[in-house]
Order: sequence, then C-alpha cells, then structure tokens
Amino acid sequence: MSGEGDSAVRGRTVVVTGGSSGLGAAVADAVRAGGGRAVVLDKAAPADTADFVPVDLSDSAAAERAVAEAAALTGGIGAVVTAAGIDSCGPLAAVSTSDWERVVQVNLLGTVAVVRAALPHLERARGRVVTVASTLGLRALPEASAYCASKFGVVGFTRSLAAELAGRIGVTLVVPGGMRTRFFDEREEKYRPPDESKLNPPEHVAAAILHALTQPPGCEIRELVVCHEDEPSWP
Repeated sequence: MSGEGDSAVRGRTVVVTGGSSGLGAAVADAVRAGGGRAVVLDKAAPADTADFVPVDLSDSAAAERAVAEAAALTGGIGAVVTAAGIDSCGPLAAVSTSDWERVVQVNLLGTVAVVRAALPHLERARGRVVTVASTLGLRALPEASAYCASKFGVVGFTRSLAAELAGRIGVTLVVPGGMRTRFFDEREEKYRPPDESKLNPPEHVAAAILHALTQPPGCEIRELVVCHEDEPSWP
C-alpha cells in the first residue's frame, strides 16, 4: 500500500470487517472512492453491491476462512481495516457470561484472527493493517467492562504488532470517540450519549483511516485519536 494520496488504494483490495454498517461502511465507501476494492466481512450483507463474505467474527476459525475467501475472490489483499465492534453494557454481575465473552470474541479475538489470516497476503503486498479501538480502550468507564477489556486488548495487540512487523507491514491504531451510527440504538437510555450532536460522523473517522492507508513509503502513522471537538470520553 505504498504511494502518496488516495492513489495508494487504487487497484488494491482492502478487507473491511463490520463493513455493512457504521464506520465499516464508511471505510468501504472511502476505499471505493479512492479507486480501491473493498471486501466486506460481516454477518449482514451490505446495502450496496460491494464484495461481501458473510462471517460471524466471534468464531475465529470462521474469520480466518473468510479472509482466505476474500483473498481468493480478489487475487490478493493489500490492507485490512478491523472496524467490526459490538457492546454489552451493564454491571458485571448483570451481563451474561455468553454476552460478555462475545464482546471480547468479536472485538478482540475477531480482530486478531482476521489480521493473522491476512499476514501472508499483506507481506507479499507490503500492505497495511488498521485496527479500530476506542477512547474506551484508553479510559475505562463503569458498566462497560466487556467493551473496555476488548478495546484495551486491541490497543495492546496493535502496539505489539507494530513492533513485530516494523519495516514489513504498516500498522496503525485508530482510536475513535463516539460516532453517529446505530451502535447505540439497542442500549438502555442511560447508556446512550446524551447529545448526539457531540459525536463524529463516521465518514470523518473513515477519512482518517484512508489517510493512514495512503502514507508514502517509509512513513507510518502509528496511532490516531479521532473524535468530535466536544468528545466527553477524551481525554
């Protein structure tokens, strides 16, 4: 994925987890606008006609197979963006074991599985990985233990991966604040942002991710925090 400007994604395949909605959909749109090919890995099919591989990212083996299918579909992978994410709010004792563990399985273990499976393809392409954490991967809040644990894990995983792959594959950690997506729709009112006008449109975060994907050779953006100017969870 070396080069300068949006031309760095032109003609390249970018695998986007969670690409059927929210931030993932915005990233897929940005990749296509830059002349690249976005392959969406998600449980639900995207609304448009994008390349799509159905997968439950809580199943690591299924996630690895989905990456192999994406590579076979397109002939190679130039970048991976792990935008899939779920949550299960509430006091620890009130969140079921299965719900709590599924958050970690999708957000952290699904991220790891997709990146691991993509490594041989990225190595050949001298490609890039962009993982998506959260401001709650840097700052903990009560009654968000599963989400915080998973996103703190993404932060640690990505920092270690960047050190491991330095000079071979580009690695960027993106830390978004709250976004105007359907992420909060199923929550109880007390767990929803009080003012959605203080959330970023996902397209703004997607633009930052595209910027990370299009750095010139030898230049790496290691970490980006992208949030609304009045973001309540930062710093």
